[in-house]
Amino acid sequence: MAYLLLLPTLVLLALVVGFPLVLSAWQSLMQTGKGIDPTTGLIQQGDTFVGLENYAQAFTGAGAGAGFWNAFWNTTLFTVVGVSIETVLGVAMALIMAKGLRATGLVRASILVPWAIPTVVSALMWQLIFDANGIANRLIGYQVLWTTEGWQAKAAVLIADIWKTAPYIGLLTLAGLQTIDRQVYEAATVDGANRWQTFWRITLPLVRPVLVVAVLFRLLDAMRMFDLPYVLLGRLSSGQTLSMLATDAASKTDFGMASAYSMVLFAYICLVAFLFVKLLGADVIGDRDRPARSRRTARRLRPTSEGSLP
Repeated sequence: MAYLLLLPTLVLLALVVGFPLVLSAWQSLMQTGKGIDPTTGLIQQGDTFVGLENYAQAFTGAGAGAGFWNAFWNTTLFTVVGVSIETVLGVAMALIMAKGLRATGLVRASILVPWAIPTVVSALMWQLIFDANGIANRLIGYQVLWTTEGWQAKAAVLIADIWKTAPYIGLLTLAGLQTIDRQVYEAATVDGANRWQTFWRITLPLVRPVLVVAVLFRLLDAMRMFDLPYVLLGRLSSGQTLSMLATDAASKTDFGMASAYSMVLFAYICLVAFLFVKLLGADVIGDRDRPARSRRTARRLRPTSEGSLP
């Protein structure tokens, strides 16, 4: 009965996830309009099976290979640096929102506003901020061409991404903080623990399960980054990610290479997710302590010697 009840969901996932994935994997082994008819010498229409040639060209090709590795390292940079800073700021935001301030609602709303703004709107706003005559240059008192090739373009993407998505981690961390019993902090105060010791030995360990899952979701989202750098920087190579590279190849009707880029990104995301779950123990499904809970429940419901429940 359980499998029958799950069958509609499994069929839906197979249609919207499984089929496109298999189709993309097959398309990555093809090339469009690349074959030459030996009889006429004309380019053959349709797809030609080339095996792993698209992957070899992506990793080692003179043109495509250079673009792939540039996009790969940009994606890794935006993910590692961005998510690390977002985690620190998100935890700080959660601690601020958890305090019993007079204007608690106003503080929480103001912190969550950047996350609620659509990414395209946020990118356009930061494009105006990073203009040559924009607010950013006026604040630092130095002329920086943020939206041109160079390190400043990467910094612009990181700043805009951190500003927008740090509240996401803060929101999930706040939910974890609100599940901590206040008696734990009262006991720590009685034992003479200061704020720093309370944070490292009580708050952080207790909120760790929620925080790890939040960071994992944000990590996977950052690896698929497309709209923010695309709107903010356009097609600059300094801000190009793997998703942008695949989209650019597809716009040139090179669907085989675009599928190869997408499959490499898919494998990269799966690898990072697997290592993250294994090394940090992210409880994504939420059933890690289910056996322990089941044993505790069974002990509570076990009949006593008189035959009645305790």
